[in-house]
Amino acid sequence: MAQVMAHCGGDLAEAVRYVVGAVAAEPANPEPYAIVAQWWRDRPAELAEVLRDPALREAVAQSYVSFLEGDADAAAMMLGSVTGVQPDIAWAAAPWFSDERFLGAVSADAFAEAALRTLDGGHDLDSAPMRQRLRPWFDAVDAVRARRPSADALAKMAIFLRGCGLTDESFALCDQADSVERSVMTEVVRAGTWRKLGDLEQAAVAFERAVELDPPNWSVHLDLADLHAARGDFAAAVRSAEQGLTHEPSEPALRAAAAAYRTRLTGSPDDLRALVEVAPLVRNEPYRRMLIDQACAGPGLPAGLVAEARRLKLQVT
Repeated sequence: MAQVMAHCGGDLAEAVRYVVGAVAAEPANPEPYAIVAQWWRDRPAELAEVLRDPALREAVAQSYVSFLEGDADAAAMMLGSVTGVQPDIAWAAAPWFSDERFLGAVSADAFAEAALRTLDGGHDLDSAPMRQRLRPWFDAVDAVRARRPSADALAKMAIFLRGCGLTDESFALCDQADSVERSVMTEVVRAGTWRKLGDLEQAAVAFERAVELDPPNWSVHLDLADLHAARGDFAAAVRSAEQGLTHEPSEPALRAAAAAYRTRLTGSPDDLRALVEVAPLVRNEPYRRMLIDQACAGPGLPAGLVAEARRLKLQVT
């Protein structure tokens, strides 16, 4: 149908939709890609116009056209975005994705970004069927990591592997990143992987190493404070949040966390009032709600003040 629609100057846009449908039905079949390659050779201007602002389906064709044009980075990132939206299709089974012309040309930084984009849709990638569909991505990770890329690129790929449930492999990439350069990002990724596994003690150790690497990094202090709170150690949570405030005293999330964890520890109405004041400035709604819940569980708080704080959970920023 794609060939019929495109024949003799026909509707190329509709033909692209048909050919992408064929790719979705059987991503490893080389025939649809051959058709796109023929259009790219014979009708480049028309094809470029069809793919100028690609939607999801057209983006699959655009990723292959980018490969044909020698832009492996764009090809990877676009396919990563498509996979993030619709991971139930094994888009990376495309023959070009495992081609050495792609694997040898894509930059480590672009590939790492592409791998992260597969997580953007919020889909659960941690299952055996999903890992089977994503197998070409794992093989590509192995190919890219063999070039000894930057520590940050390795850490980003480690996040991707963690999201797919490959925690041992994620730790291995973090270890490789350490061999290139110690970095805060690697320790934060390692901490997140320990947390996924339920080992909050090891996660705290990794966050503490991150703090040692970059003491002024307020967000790591906040991560550590939240982890201490998850462990039930609110005294440590307060200390970490307050350490962060010494570096970024105006940051709303830090101010809110410090007030919430002090309230939970001491039952101080003044600290709960401080949280009520700053909470509307915390843009992350789930995080704001979590802090309010923690604070309202503090001992001996006035019921009216607790009710006022809980009303903030209903506000949308």
